[in-house]
Amino acid sequence: MAEIITENLEHRYGAGTPFEHVAIRNVSLRFAPGEMVFLAGHTGSGKSTFIQHLNALLAPTAGRVLLDGEDINRSKASRRDTRRKVGLVFQYPEYQLFEETVRKDIAFGPRNMGLSEAEIDERVSEAADFAGVGEEQFDRSPLELSGGQKRRIAIAGVMAMRPSVLILDEPTAGLDPRGSRLLMENLRTYREKTGATLLIVSHSMEDAARYAGRIVVFREGEVCLDGTPAEVFAHPETVYEAGLVLPKTAEIARLLKQQGIPVDNPAYTRELLLEAICRAAGLQA
Repeated sequence: MAEIITENLEHRYGAGTPFEHVAIRNVSLRFAPGEMVFLAGHTGSGKSTFIQHLNALLAPTAGRVLLDGEDINRSKASRRDTRRKVGLVFQYPEYQLFEETVRKDIAFGPRNMGLSEAEIDERVSEAADFAGVGEEQFDRSPLELSGGQKRRIAIAGVMAMRPSVLILDEPTAGLDPRGSRLLMENLRTYREKTGATLLIVSHSMEDAARYAGRIVVFREGEVCLDGTPAEVFAHPETVYEAGLVLPKTAEIARLLKQQGIPVDNPAYTRELLLEAICRAAGLQA
């Protein structure tokens, strides 16, 4: 599995023109193999620009991106190799489906890698299972399916390339609560079974509270918080300043504490909130 490090990363759009804009600055982060990290921030905070540097879609204005210790922008070949190891699923990826059948769409990446048909079939079945795509859909046109099903097919297409790092930009956007929960459970299972590093761009602090091992919060192109959910939600003012909201349970715990009830803060999941309230009341959860 792969380790990604960014060193003082900066990106300027329109550099040297009157429209120059600094999208990210001084971003130094390390993502260890197997981590599940949520990248959060308000629209325009720089998180989407940041992730496009991790598989060399964008080249930094300053700083470096290292994949297993090697600068990914050192050559054209290194950029190509990086894109095989670091898979990126854009927001609303279902709009990128174009093949005649679901099977062909999922197989597109592995086929371009020059793999045998047997290896392609193995990867298609594996990725479809991870993404929650049933084999009964393989011979259907992706255009016939629901938005949630299309989302899963697009994600499976990237999974089929077996990247060491999988990056998803707002994967649950537009999905209903049940669809969001099922997709997040599938992604967690994928990470646990493959050992891949998973980076998820999301506005949902509810999802981050439940699934993240670590949260990185961007504000105005810089990292303002980086830590476990407990560490991040212990700074509610900074979370709010970044244009985000606390998970409902953490907000309830904060309000209870303001009323003089000694609830541990932050209690950022329902289970933690119940335990904290019981402790405050001298009861056993």
